[in-house]
Amino acid sequence: MGILVQNISKSYQGTPALTAVSFAVNKGELFGLIGPDGAGKTTLFRILTTLLLANEGTATLAGLDVVKDYKKIRKEIGYMPGKFSLYEDLTVTENLHFFATIFGTTISENYALIKDIYTQLEPFKDRRAGALSGGMKQKLALCCVLIHKPNILFLDEPTTGVDPVSRSEFWEILKQLQQKGMTILVSTPYMDEATLCDRIAWIEKGKIVKLDSPQHIVSDYDKQLYHVRAQNTHQLIQDLKKYPSQYSVYAFGEYVHYCDTQKDFDPKDLLAYLQQNQHQHIEIHLSVATIEDVFMDITSLNSSQ
Repeated sequence: MGILVQNISKSYQGTPALTAVSFAVNKGELFGLIGPDGAGKTTLFRILTTLLLANEGTATLAGLDVVKDYKKIRKEIGYMPGKFSLYEDLTVTENLHFFATIFGTTISENYALIKDIYTQLEPFKDRRAGALSGGMKQKLALCCVLIHKPNILFLDEPTTGVDPVSRSEFWEILKQLQQKGMTILVSTPYMDEATLCDRIAWIEKGKIVKLDSPQHIVSDYDKQLYHVRAQNTHQLIQDLKKYPSQYSVYAFGEYVHYCDTQKDFDPKDLLAYLQQNQHQHIEIHLSVATIEDVFMDITSLNSSQ
């Protein structure tokens, strides 16, 4: 087993941050933790990386207890926090040397693990870390957490604020690391990244509300979803929310996604309703749900409880 979390709870001054969180990550799995800001993702990461103590529950990494075996665990894991935390006044090479020295190793000893990443950094090896682009900063941070050859990797929203090309390159790197047998736990706010994980857990208000593979989560979605578009999107949303049998309405790119509570829903009735409300250039099409639609549904259900 890679990671085993059992009934972890954590509160700050009486306010729950995590409530009885339990899940398991298999060895060699790429596992995603998804949820809105304030859901408890970072708190959970800090507990699992031995930086914070839980109020209740237990967690083990590769069979090692996060409390009793914290010194051993710190040698076995790599942790990349959400905020860039390297020394910005040190160069790329100096940062790598520094982190290698902390773990009693050298760059050359584990160079094979970071070679593919470092080759992109090498032209900037003498540049200070603070002067790197967002994508290059993330690659340098990843090199630094890999330099001691960890078995388990924790990445807390590693691509937030990074351009789409760099995000894609970063996930290609993660897939390569997984192929080498590394267990990876990553949090991300991007739904397209969530689909790249073997399994994902949606966490909200400190609780796991959904855990499965991205494919199963989408296939289990049993509602009919419609793309709706008209000339005035803002007014369209307002009027759709007033439709008597509406279940959910939200903007989705250039369309509005609409679900109805009626099993015998006829889109012609909705079309007539919108025409009566003076909408023009109306389009209504049956759509295929994405993982983002599923989590929009989960979020709305939890917010109404």
